[in-house]
Amino acid sequence: MSTSATSGVAGRYASALFELADNAKSLDQVAQDLTSFRKMANESHELSRLLASPVIGRDLQSKALLAVLDAADIKGLTRSFVGTVAANGRARELIAMATAFLAELASRRGETTASVTSAVPLSPQQLQQLSDSLRSVLGGAKVSIDARVEPEILGGLVVKVGSRLFDSSIRSKLQRLQLAMKGVA
Repeated sequence: MSTSATSGVAGRYASALFELADNAKSLDQVAQDLTSFRKMANESHELSRLLASPVIGRDLQSKALLAVLDAADIKGLTRSFVGTVAANGRARELIAMATAFLAELASRRGETTASVTSAVPLSPQQLQQLSDSLRSVLGGAKVSIDARVEPEILGGLVVKVGSRLFDSSIRSKLQRLQLAMKGVA
């Protein structure tokens, strides 16, 4: 795995899951499950709090996470992995682990992953148009989009591909305007 994906605890767990999924020929299923799980965590304040809480014991946290996975119909290797991670007291690292796993999968498939932040959820057509635009800018490489919603950016998009950052958010434009106005005064 690449160094960026394997750094720290999240990377080591992601590497182990990748190897298990590869051996079980279930990379696509695990990727789909982890994508669903990350989306649920991004959209649910309660799930995010459950993952981050140092107050909730490992046993209770593990049971709650497995119940969430059951409700989302996530089973098999992904369910076992999440249960093991929670039992080991590493639930707060689950999103980072999922991100590292998905980044490694994309890298091995020759895909580029773009992290896209918007103020409102993007429609499938908007995501496809963005993917096509990024593909042409990046020289034809297949682009998978990791979409997140952050209302704080007010509007526009923040797109990060590798070390490149394209920030067309209204929040950033207002900050630049504020700095320009301070310079004039």
